Amino acid sequence: MTRKPDFHVPATEDFDSPHALFADLRGRCPVAWSNDLGGFWAVTSHADAKRVLEDWRLFTTTVQNVVPPVATTQRRPPLHLDPPDNIPYRNAILRFLTPQRLEAWRPRIATMVARFLDPWVAKGGGDICADFSFLLPIALLAEFFNLPPDDAERIRMVGSEFNMALQRQDLDTLRAKSDELYDIARSLIEDRVAHPRDPDTDPTASLLAVRVDGQPLAPDLVLGALRQFLLVGIIAPTTFIGSMAVHLARHPEDHAQLTANPDLVPEATEELLRLYTPYRGFARTAREDTELGGRQIKAGEALAIVFTSANRDAAIFADPDRFRLDRPARDLLTFGRGPHMCPGAPLARLLLQEVLRQLTTRTARLTLTAEVEMTRWPEYGPLRAVFNATPR
Repeated sequence: MTRKPDFHVPATEDFDSPHALFADLRGRCPVAWSNDLGGFWAVTSHADAKRVLEDWRLFTTTVQNVVPPVATTQRRPPLHLDPPDNIPYRNAILRFLTPQRLEAWRPRIATMVARFLDPWVAKGGGDICADFSFLLPIALLAEFFNLPPDDAERIRMVGSEFNMALQRQDLDTLRAKSDELYDIARSLIEDRVAHPRDPDTDPTASLLAVRVDGQPLAPDLVLGALRQFLLVGIIAPTTFIGSMAVHLARHPEDHAQLTANPDLVPEATEELLRLYTPYRGFARTAREDTELGGRQIKAGEALAIVFTSANRDAAIFADPDRFRLDRPARDLLTFGRGPHMCPGAPLARLLLQEVLRQLTTRTARLTLTAEVEMTRWPEYGPLRAVFNATPR
């Protein structure tokens, strides 16, 4: 429906302007309506965002799961299904992310980060997104899913084109690139059917081995789940690593502190995940008329859960715009909450901690050389960020 808007989605943004917008909304209108991007409610406070995330019976993910809406004709579990239907797909991946298995990934990730970061530092920097942070998650994805090199390269190319189409809201290209990702997922499934692998060592084989009431998962949903897993781990790490680098460039004192005290890296990563949360557009749809944050939400209306805003809510985080390592606790919503909390969060944290550790031990200083080009909804963070990197 069309109603008087509480805010407009800006046509252009810089690194700080989204936070200024969300601070204004949290202060005057924490659940705010916009007629832009198809029409949606922006849920900006921590309490309201947490309620929407946890109350899946009232706020469903099965209708629209992102703002702006991305046209698609296929469901991609587990994101597109509510409990209990999403659980088998989550469990098929979570079995690979136990603490013991994650520990085995640690040296592999360290080697992987160095492989891409060393050339970037050696040449004195450049666009950290294109030259480092976009390459790294795809390499990790390829190893995690046991992808052949050709498929990994194809995902890199298609993922880049998909992201640019999303930024431009070029829906025709978006559909075409999504179809290409489906083709990659389909070929991977066909290979595992023709050449079976151990479900304990291969995530695709794990999905194929799942049984619910003695029956395998529906083939179209297995395909959708694999397609989802192949893309979801690319865009957010790319933008967030860019945000980490921007922070280090703007706050050399934090860079120096982490260089001198690498044991602070895990705590610093959590604080940076709070300050520069890369998602602001994951969405739910109200199943029935309800009240949220003093506003009347109609059945069928979309709500964008603005994680980027909720993690700077002063009601939860004192001094919310400041980097602080002495916070007693962080009730972060960065990876979601409730039945759709990101299953890959432990692996993502491991990757991001290693990136921050190597960035701060292999460089003496990062200096921005151009204005940061930003992503747009549903992401927050750099699309392009160019630095001079002084090697240590």
